[in-house]
Amino acid sequence: MTNDWTTFGVDLHLDLSAGKAAGEGARAALERSLREAVRSGRLATGTPLPATRALAGELGLSRGTVTAAYEQLAAEGYLIARHGSGTRVADVARPERRAGRGEPARPRHDLRPGTPDVGSFPVAAWLRAARRALADAPPAAFGYGDPRGRPELRAALADYLGRVRGADAAPGRILIASGYVQALGLLARVLPPGAFAMEDPGLPFHREAVRHAGREIVPLPVDASGADPSALPTTGIAAAVLTPAHQYPTGVTLHAERRRALVAWARAAGAVLLEDDYDGEFRYDRQPVGALQGTAPDQVVYAGTAAKTLAPAVRLAWLVLPSRLVEPMIRAKRYADFQTEALGQLTLAELLTSHAYDRHVRTSRARYRRRRDLLLTALADHPVEGIAAGQHVLLPLPPGAPPESVLLQRAAARGLTFGTLTEHRHQPAPGDPQGLVLGYGTPRDAAFPGAVAALRELLGAELPPVPRLDR
Repeated sequence: MTNDWTTFGVDLHLDLSAGKAAGEGARAALERSLREAVRSGRLATGTPLPATRALAGELGLSRGTVTAAYEQLAAEGYLIARHGSGTRVADVARPERRAGRGEPARPRHDLRPGTPDVGSFPVAAWLRAARRALADAPPAAFGYGDPRGRPELRAALADYLGRVRGADAAPGRILIASGYVQALGLLARVLPPGAFAMEDPGLPFHREAVRHAGREIVPLPVDASGADPSALPTTGIAAAVLTPAHQYPTGVTLHAERRRALVAWARAAGAVLLEDDYDGEFRYDRQPVGALQGTAPDQVVYAGTAAKTLAPAVRLAWLVLPSRLVEPMIRAKRYADFQTEALGQLTLAELLTSHAYDRHVRTSRARYRRRRDLLLTALADHPVEGIAAGQHVLLPLPPGAPPESVLLQRAAARGLTFGTLTEHRHQPAPGDPQGLVLGYGTPRDAAFPGAVAALRELLGAELPPVPRLDR
């Protein structure tokens, strides 16, 4: 059988013009071009080269010229030719292809908050759902579609959010975004003029995303009852961004009176509340708190995401919008990226409608509860807050404890890292309460006990035991 490009080779760009301009013959120009491609790393080790007949036809050379060039480079050690398997690039020393910063080394024990156990991603369930969804998808699903997102996913989310989170969701008021940060940025571009009030402490990157969209940020203080509406001015604010079910990073739940007061403030101020329900499915010791949006769908934009339940790589988030914001958000989405990719939407819709998503969430909830319980046992001599939900807890530092920065340095010597309360504040000031934000989502199950042991060793060496109040 004749070996052709489709059997043994890959598409390959070679520019022989420079060599020919310098007076090289066709064979020398081809050899130099291939040699430089291998040395530079543009052709990686093991890459199959086109068959000689195919490359000759592509470059307008004789087959003998290409064969002679291959033989020469094989003799020099750049290529390997094997009968029946074509010619491939040999393993030769070459510089790094990409300059710049490398990937930072990962700590041995990673207790930073904000990331789930990505190793528990439900690969088999996702593949089954993808096969079913793609087999049943109409041809139109593979073309350009509604900027709001696939109707299959919006319908599935409307059912799921009403059933699980108590949201008042209709498919026509749901918009699918490429992650929560995009959703936040779109809203910041659409709402009328005014600042965004954002919880203090809160996630710094979300504040930067809002600033990047051109909005001023106003700190919204958080205490043991959650975000404090009494700190909000009655004018000049377009939105207040909240994490009511499990405040990030303190872990407190927004008190019922505060919920009512915030809705009343939003109505009086002509503002909206953005409810970031980033981990509302993970609640352990008491009945889950329903979505704030369900009590005031005309004033609250509900935001959910697959980042914590599935994985951050699933770039899908959703907004449940008041009716008046639907059309402006559609326009903003259209000019941002037109639409979020559809194949993942179809797969997630199938996961939701088949209830495989529910099963995965229940399994994950049990896993994270076991981890949380192990962490609380290790911290039995220290007060811990925000333990009823989510994937992280807050360990306040008692008076006289080493500063967060010192504990981070000493933790690093043990291969351990975690978050701190100070890094989440809008404007850290001397005398602010300090604390450690301890995530229990990131490590794999097998690695988690070692991370907890390293943390217990650090705290035993650095912090005196503190009697805890009954939880």
